[in-house]
Amino acid sequence: MTDTAANFIARSTIKAEDLEHRKKINFNIGRYNAVVPQGKQQFGELNMARERAKNIKWRAIETLDQQLEDFEAAFSKRGGRVIWAENADQALAEILTICKEKNCRTIVKSKSMVTEELKLNHFLEDNGIESVETDLGEYIQQLDGEPPYHIVTPAMHKSKEDVAKLFYEKLHTKPNLTPEQLTLVAREKLRKKYVQAEIGITGANFIISDIGGIAVTENEGNARLSASFPKTHIVIVGIEKIIPSMNDLGLFWPLLATFGTGQRITVYNTIVTGPKQPGETDGPEEMIVILLDNGRTNILANPKSRESLYCIRCGACLNACPIYKNIGGHAYGTTYSGPIGSVITPHLRDMGEWKHLSYASSLCGNCTEVCAVKINLHELLLENRHEAVEEGYTSFSEKIAWKVWRKASLNRNLMNMGSAKMKNWVVNKAFKAWTAHRDELDFAAKTFNQRWKDERKG
Repeated sequence: MTDTAANFIARSTIKAEDLEHRKKINFNIGRYNAVVPQGKQQFGELNMARERAKNIKWRAIETLDQQLEDFEAAFSKRGGRVIWAENADQALAEILTICKEKNCRTIVKSKSMVTEELKLNHFLEDNGIESVETDLGEYIQQLDGEPPYHIVTPAMHKSKEDVAKLFYEKLHTKPNLTPEQLTLVAREKLRKKYVQAEIGITGANFIISDIGGIAVTENEGNARLSASFPKTHIVIVGIEKIIPSMNDLGLFWPLLATFGTGQRITVYNTIVTGPKQPGETDGPEEMIVILLDNGRTNILANPKSRESLYCIRCGACLNACPIYKNIGGHAYGTTYSGPIGSVITPHLRDMGEWKHLSYASSLCGNCTEVCAVKINLHELLLENRHEAVEEGYTSFSEKIAWKVWRKASLNRNLMNMGSAKMKNWVVNKAFKAWTAHRDELDFAAKTFNQRWKDERKG
């Protein structure tokens, strides 16, 4: 077992027994479950909408190279600059170069999972640059020194009392402030930073190929401020976020809103196609889009796993997953948690080091059932397991155990042989790895086959 897998098991064991944590998560996911059905009512044929979205993403990913080149050409015509980053180090180096050119000391940043993937805040801090999260959930997590807990709602694991205590400790506010008061405190702190910042950094929910623009969806407006107040706007986005046409947003924006937060549409939906143009009064003087690979072409090259690139990061699969609801987002130890994280992380990083995530699933299929773009997530988890075995990332003892199990389960005489007590001992004691993190198996006194024969004789 790798250290990464051992850490995952240790963290998940602790969280699974933390009843207070489970109470908070079930409360917040319960609120999500209450509003999502209302959002879905806006679709006359929800299944058809999901299928159509999947087909659009299929076309975009199958022609990814051309779509990205079309985006770059259209974006560049309006004075924007595109940087292609093969990995995290290249992306960070490019960002640091821009910061030095602008003599940047302060950056305002909107919510972005891809910047979490790069560990951008830590990198900037190490280089003497202040990076301030402007999304309220991300700001709370930054104050607490934690990464996001959830793809959509970063501070889902915290109650309002937890946030009030955190603000009291970090910002020296009065204890026991209400959520409204806490929001006003954060707003007051953050608004000053927009004026000070030399650079604003955002992610993008979608890259729009035909018009050369990026689309941002949010509920607080902080991304708009981060993109327009500072003189330089940097967008960092994974290459898989491409969609062919601006018209496709008519489908994807409502889908993302409904499956992400249960809304019909989010409060702010913005398309940005470049820096401020002649005659315009708003916007940055310079806009740079960094197109990040960082392992995504590994998934693209895999015909079976390629489907996972269709993900629009709505987070619905996390809210539906019984594993996530028990162990929480931080137990995974990686940027992308839950079912989608378990599918893509072994390909984005290292299969041998991260294969254990693909086994952290009951394979109930609920993630596939709720996916906004109908990704067959539970099948992809099985495919990851298969790849891990094919690539030799299994121990000798595990191989022997499964060979014995296969031999026994496919041979009726072996299945009927011996008492239940003997079978229990073989599985629970001889192969201790099975019961290390599971309840013991308890075989029936007679197999179904034996009972069937006894009934027939009777």
